[in-house]
Amino acid sequence: MLDIQPIPAFDDNYIWLFTDAAGERACVVDPGDAAPVEQALQAAGLQLDAVLITHHHFDHVGGLPQLRERHAPRVYGPDNPAIEGIDVRVGQGDSVEVLGRTFEVLAVPGHTLDHIAYFHSGDDPLVFCGDTLFAGGCGRMFEGQPAQMLASLDALAALPPATRVYCAHEYTLANLRFARAVEPENEALQARQAAAEATRARRAPTVPSTLADELATNPFLRCREAPVIAGLKAGEQLQGEAPAQVFASVRAWKDNFRG
Repeated sequence: MLDIQPIPAFDDNYIWLFTDAAGERACVVDPGDAAPVEQALQAAGLQLDAVLITHHHFDHVGGLPQLRERHAPRVYGPDNPAIEGIDVRVGQGDSVEVLGRTFEVLAVPGHTLDHIAYFHSGDDPLVFCGDTLFAGGCGRMFEGQPAQMLASLDALAALPPATRVYCAHEYTLANLRFARAVEPENEALQARQAAAEATRARRAPTVPSTLADELATNPFLRCREAPVIAGLKAGEQLQGEAPAQVFASVRAWKDNFRG
């Protein structure tokens, strides 16, 4: 199993770090801030060999100039010229090999139009999904449309259920509180919320989750499920019963949720 470590950044970001088999070279995902990455590299005696970027928001790329200047890593990222410092621009259907691991690139627009994810298959499937899919939630649509974002989430939902989901923010408790408003009778969701609260009480990360967890409890992946549609109706939030309309209803409710 690939050992992946979270590097906390800002208020609630996670920069993900993993190493090669020898434990000497490292890759980081979405380094919004260089300082905590430098601290992690120095503490473990690691050489920064590669960087994976999912999208252009500053809290995902802000540390890139400093890290490039000091370490000259090979940087993979979306084909967006607004992101400076990308060495290899990738998109849907491409694959990249980093530290002996192969990652399939998935286009997952919606949060931003350039958003991509990196999926590693095999016995230990995992995905770095940035701000598209969160534990218990999904990213806001800053640039995309509901049908587009739903298609991106459907693409992630089609990955193996055992896939570990490495998102970029610690939003889990707030997401699960909202999910409970949508599906108050979902027993798997109740259990997940209790476990997440205990995890945060220990000041430990609630991520990664698994895709199986998300399919059972995340309302944004459950837009075709009758309990979610019923919950929207009960909350007087339903805009229509087509999947994209259900997704738009869930997203709009979450955007204004204060529970």
